[in-house]
Amino acid sequence: MSLTLPDIDRLAQLARLDLTASERDHLLTDLNAFFAVVEQMRAVNTDGVEPLAHPLSAVQDMPLRLREDAVTEGNIRDAALRNAPDAQDGLFLVPRVVE
Repeated sequence: MSLTLPDIDRLAQLARLDLTASERDHLLTDLNAFFAVVEQMRAVNTDGVEPLAHPLSAVQDMPLRLREDAVTEGNIRDAALRNAPDAQDGLFLVPRVVE
């Protein structure tokens, strides 16, 4: 994938950026270099490669550090609703957004 200057202009417009000519050229070069690296990575055959849970697990045995799935704070609904601008029947009330 290769970008052109009109592509950079469109991206700048979408991002609301005001780029100078030299910034446009520099951004074009940088983005095309990035996409070249992505294309190189896509070309690597990864068939049969197991996903890693952690990058270091490829070189050393690392157990997953999972915490126990347990409730630590109990029922805090009333405390949370005290901070609400408006609440009713244990629920937050918000202004209607869609009509």
